[in-house]
Amino acid sequence: MQIKLWKKPKNPIIIEGFPGFGLVGTIASEFLIEHLKTEQIGKIMFEDMPPVVAIHKNKVVEPMGIFYCEKYNIVILHVITASTGFEWKLADALVDLAKQLNAKEIISLEGVGANGLKAASNSFYYTNKEDKQKTMENLGLKPLKEGIIMGVTGALMLKADSRSLCCLFADTASNLPDSKAAARIIESLDKYLGLKVDPKPLMAQATQFEGKLKGILGSSQKAQELSEKKKLSYVG
Repeated sequence: MQIKLWKKPKNPIIIEGFPGFGLVGTIASEFLIEHLKTEQIGKIMFEDMPPVVAIHKNKVVEPMGIFYCEKYNIVILHVITASTGFEWKLADALVDLAKQLNAKEIISLEGVGANGLKAASNSFYYTNKEDKQKTMENLGLKPLKEGIIMGVTGALMLKADSRSLCCLFADTASNLPDSKAAARIIESLDKYLGLKVDPKPLMAQATQFEGKLKGILGSSQKAQELSEKKKLSYVG
């Protein structure tokens, strides 16, 4: 795994959105990239992952693109490829990126399973710093007191150690793309960082975002399954 950066901002906040439950992190991070003034400053290359490239508006969409918003000194890691089986390595890469940039904080955007058939309109946070807990409480955000966190975010929670980590969660009822949950994540992030980002356009673009991401991730998953079948056929 290789991190390629052609620009290195100093002491940024890193926001990551991996395609976890409800694709909440991926949808929210894409929304941020489109609605903040960002530029791509790098990417993460990982040759063990399926070689699937998406084309959107006649341009290649990086499977793991790194973007920068100078106004707020924010680095956004936007991931649109399946990460199953590589969660620990990706968490290591994120910690390495934070070290290279001397990041002030890592913020993870993630969906969590809602109880019942319909998603509740709840948002939660987790942080490994006590002073951040007080900040979150003052903003009216609820701590996640019980839950199971899987995927890259779960690995990152175990890998972050002394580095400041904040996870923002939103209830989602299914593993299907959930723009409503992503909008609640944006609302929480806006309270925390004061980005002045209106989540309403996210709801208006829900169908476009969900269809695009579902197609890309579906193709990526199929490529990964095909790759595994080929490996098994070589062994057999």
